[in-house]
Amino acid sequence: MDTGGPILMNMSRQPMNKNTDVLTLTQLLSPSFPVGTFAYSHGLETAVSDGIVNSADDLQNWLLDLLQHGGARSDAVLLNMAYARDCEVVDAQARAFASSSERLKETDLQGAAFCDTVRAIWGFDVRQLTYPVAVGRTACLLAFDVELTTALYVQSSVGNLIAAAMRMSVVGQTEGQLIHADLKPHFAIIAEEACGASIDDLNSNAWMADIMSMRHETQYSRVFRS
Repeated sequence: MDTGGPILMNMSRQPMNKNTDVLTLTQLLSPSFPVGTFAYSHGLETAVSDGIVNSADDLQNWLLDLLQHGGARSDAVLLNMAYARDCEVVDAQARAFASSSERLKETDLQGAAFCDTVRAIWGFDVRQLTYPVAVGRTACLLAFDVELTTALYVQSSVGNLIAAAMRMSVVGQTEGQLIHADLKPHFAIIAEEACGASIDDLNSNAWMADIMSMRHETQYSRVFRS
């Protein structure tokens, strides 16, 4: 009977810790966290300008390709690599893997801003890491579950692109949320598949997204930085 008190206290404390982790993760990956995600379209702006993505179905298919074969999936792999390995080595691999100068600038500037804010709030010595590597390293330092971190990171990335599509009038707010809801199961699948990922798992076959990103560098009229 003497041990009942501490055990019960521990049991009541555990859900609170888990909830706090989720709340902190949603803060880190919130649009209000100052990394400037709103300024980037990951090549989507050129796809819209060229008429490749001009409907809700087009947008959903575009995002699904990124999730299954492109940048969203490779970011999930890099995040998991950074969680378990030397983040400086992984960061160098992430930079080499960027398919265009704008993709490199996107992940570099967002990652740097993320590191600056994390360092200011939590005091961790994280500096000049690409965005998924910075998130993976921070999740490790905060002892967050890597699978949950990956799922929320991918969801945030997709949410940012849906918001960009709304700003370009490809979809309305309700259509955007319907697409987000339809893609949600893929976030969990990718997070599960990326657990324990290594450099051998890093690949991309979303060629059109890469080409659109390259062409965006010389697009005459632009709203987004990538």
